Amino acid sequence: MLAQKSVVLHSGTWLPQRLSVASFALSDLSGRRYDNLALAGHPSLLFFGFTSCPDVCPATLAVLAELNRQPPLPGLQIVFVSVDPERDRPAALRPYLASFDPRFVGLAGSSDALAPLLHSLGTLAERVTLPGGAHTIDHTATLYLLDRSGRTAAVFSPPFTAAGLRADLEQVARRAAL
Repeated sequence: MLAQKSVVLHSGTWLPQRLSVASFALSDLSGRRYDNLALAGHPSLLFFGFTSCPDVCPATLAVLAELNRQPPLPGLQIVFVSVDPERDRPAALRPYLASFDPRFVGLAGSSDALAPLLHSLGTLAERVTLPGGAHTIDHTATLYLLDRSGRTAAVFSPPFTAAGLRADLEQVARRAAL
């Protein structure tokens, strides 16, 4: 688990008290259950988005792919949680995430299944109907660093750069027991 001592971050906020993540159960890209237990044992960076996002999601995933080329934290996993249950099935998520980095963990679930996770992290994900009947999703673009116990240790708000995230995560690796 990450240590309780303070770590100064330049592109994020270190939380002096870890925040528990509500119990949740989603599905990974193979249809297997992915829940709080799956987060245990390694640090994770969570990002919420959707495959039809025109700008924020692909830009953030590109930064995370660059960051993931040489993970600054041992065992770091990048987890993408879809907030568009209507369109983002595994068949759509798998090639989308693989185009950035095939090691990314992709998760999906119903709106009801997503709700506890979104709420416990204070994440917004709201369906917006567009003219003509199509829809988009307004969502929080924050990254959440979870410790080996699956508790929130830090949050990073856009804009992101791989260099900035790498520097902060290397600082975490130096200053916090992992």
